[in-house]
Amino acid sequence: MGERKWIPMGLAVMLLLFACSSLQLLSASDDNDDAIFYESFDGNFEGRWIVSQKEEYSGVWKHAVSEGHDDHGLLVSEPARKYAIVKELDKAVSLKDGTIVLQFEVRLQNGLECGGAYLKYLRPQEVGWTPKGFDNESPYSIMFGPDKCGATNKVHFILKHKNPKSGEYVEHHLKFPPTVPSDKLTHVYTAVLKPDNQLQILIDGEEKKTANFLSSDDFEPALIPPKTIPDPDDKKPEDWDERAKIPDPDAVKPDDWDEDAPMEIEDEEAEKPEGWLDDEPEEIDDPEATKPEDWDDDEDGEWETPKIDNPKCEEAPGCGEWKRPMKRNPAYKGKWHAPLIDNPNYKGIWKPREIPNPDYFELEKPDFEPIAAIGIEIWTMQDGILFDNILIADDDKVAESYRETTWKPKFNVEKEKQKAEELTASESTGFQKKVFDLLYKIADIPFLSAYKSQISELIEKGERQPNVTIGILVAVAAVFLTIFFRIIFGGKKQPVKPKKTNGEATEASNEQSSGAKDENKEEEQTSSAPRRRTKRDD
Repeated sequence: MGERKWIPMGLAVMLLLFACSSLQLLSASDDNDDAIFYESFDGNFEGRWIVSQKEEYSGVWKHAVSEGHDDHGLLVSEPARKYAIVKELDKAVSLKDGTIVLQFEVRLQNGLECGGAYLKYLRPQEVGWTPKGFDNESPYSIMFGPDKCGATNKVHFILKHKNPKSGEYVEHHLKFPPTVPSDKLTHVYTAVLKPDNQLQILIDGEEKKTANFLSSDDFEPALIPPKTIPDPDDKKPEDWDERAKIPDPDAVKPDDWDEDAPMEIEDEEAEKPEGWLDDEPEEIDDPEATKPEDWDDDEDGEWETPKIDNPKCEEAPGCGEWKRPMKRNPAYKGKWHAPLIDNPNYKGIWKPREIPNPDYFELEKPDFEPIAAIGIEIWTMQDGILFDNILIADDDKVAESYRETTWKPKFNVEKEKQKAEELTASESTGFQKKVFDLLYKIADIPFLSAYKSQISELIEKGERQPNVTIGILVAVAAVFLTIFFRIIFGGKKQPVKPKKTNGEATEASNEQSSGAKDENKEEEQTSSAPRRRTKRDD
């Protein structure tokens, strides 16, 4: 028998992953037969999706891969633009019979601060309409998807429904829709329209909202108008009294009620604290302040010495003229008002009478308009919005299968990458904190006191700009080593000078003495200076 050859572990794993990917693609391909409409954007969109030729839609659509994947999608490539693109269906999709599922993926690769990322499911257009004329006025049946700007943060679901009495189309908005995920991962949005008038909104396969198309609690305005309405011609009678309470007409202000008494009076029992400095002002001129050399009285005005808190007042109970504190006036009662009593003529809050609503109609099922085209018509301040895997199906199991094969593998990869980045950022933050704590301890070493301000400035710069931490470490290390070598090896030797005469020696001695005094004075100022250290959060 020949020697058995083993497949390397890495190659085996790659083959296994490839096999799984192939099975997923095969599964998606099989499910495609069950889809009413499916767009994967695997091929170029040009010729199949038509870009609007209207002048206001200047945004450029691109066929691009999702970051970190080989999967293509339809990309919003420029910020602060309007975009419009549409795909006409080969056959209009009826929404009146059975279940209909609308599903698509969106990845906000640069986030979404202000803009839309929703789809419009267009109803059949008027005669003469062409896809190149697609715009905001093109009538739709359903609008569905993310929308976020300012206080708006919701996954829209809007139904345009024809009023059977007036013939007008009315926008009915889903109340309390779910919010848009705030991350930059790929998310899949699903709307399931069921034959029992139920609506389900799912995000990433998880149910976020359920509603009933015919319920006034779920849509605004309600699809079915109220049976009665307030009579627009009914007027409130002139003698109708809506006041539940009225001032007591028999009440009289008491004789001792003083409306002019002040709310506060001086506390006559208060005494000036011992040690109060009457002649000391609370603020004094800053003795260290000097008029700037470039100060021009004509241009800058008369220079005034800045004020500082009087240090004498810090130890005393107070400074300046002492005044008695104020206290509440026990005689204060304020403006007198008659007490309130029940109004004998009270008739309640007036409302117009109810009359039958002439626009009322009954409805067993919404009169959905068919979907003849799918359009994206948005305005956004962000680029990087990627649309992918747009699906229309008549079975929510088909939509679930697509989520498992087209969305979930991508999402899992992105989620793991996000976790790794967050872990790295956390570790980096912890490392930097330890570094700065160590640097501050180094700066507190006694023999470095003369260089404390320089080291502190470097550390503060590092805290403001964490990306230069390594550079700060190198700089502090260089300062430390320089000082260390000076201590070990000493400074430069002074050259030997010729002997001086008595007069010269006396003069040199005086100069050295004067220099030593100046140096000692400078060292005293340095050692007495307060330590500089920014306040840091632990």
